[in-house]
Amino acid sequence: MTAPVRDMHILVVDDDERIRQLLSRFLVRNGFWVTPARDAAHARRLMKGLEFDLLIVDVMMPGEDGFAFTRSVKEESDTPVILLTARGETGDRINGLEMGADDYLAKPFEPRELLLRINAVLRRATPPEPQEEPPRSIMLGDVRYDATRAELWRGEERVRLTTTEIALMRVLSASPHVPISRARLVEELGHEEGTVQERAVDVQITRLRRKIEADPKSPRYLQTVRGAGYMLAPD
Repeated sequence: MTAPVRDMHILVVDDDERIRQLLSRFLVRNGFWVTPARDAAHARRLMKGLEFDLLIVDVMMPGEDGFAFTRSVKEESDTPVILLTARGETGDRINGLEMGADDYLAKPFEPRELLLRINAVLRRATPPEPQEEPPRSIMLGDVRYDATRAELWRGEERVRLTTTEIALMRVLSASPHVPISRARLVEELGHEEGTVQERAVDVQITRLRRKIEADPKSPRYLQTVRGAGYMLAPD
């Protein structure tokens, strides 16, 4: 079986006790937390005290059916809903989606198909992990590099950078303590790869070291990593 996105809590709403039990056991075996509800009213009471990552709702229930329940849920929250029904006609599927359902599965169904659909819905509903932003200010001894403004400062004095040096610092500062190959630097500078271009990068690195290092011949902050390229190693 496909592994769930992560441990999540699912509310199973179905008036058929046998189906509730079968679904609950199946989902628990596949890594989910599961709470069953016998109808829409029961589900509402549970939702007042518990938070759910996904609802699996039967359409054909006494009282409030799955369509109406889904519509009311979606008016108040973004919790994903998968509808289950014995009616597989196109019109019913469209009706379910119009009510706000995230997916629709007709009975009888293969448990593995339900699991695949659950995982797909949860992946769509789960926000991506925030990307770690590069540091805005990098200290290189008594030199400070402002990554936001692409400015190099020594104390209160701004150190002038050429266009090429700005481009180099942008790439190197985005991944501190990570070696960047000469070929990658050539590419980032907008040149075609080749020995001449890589040597040109070496020249630019040497000039940049003069603006950063106390001793450019023994660089501490703009290091050469043998066989890997160049690396910015801030404090």
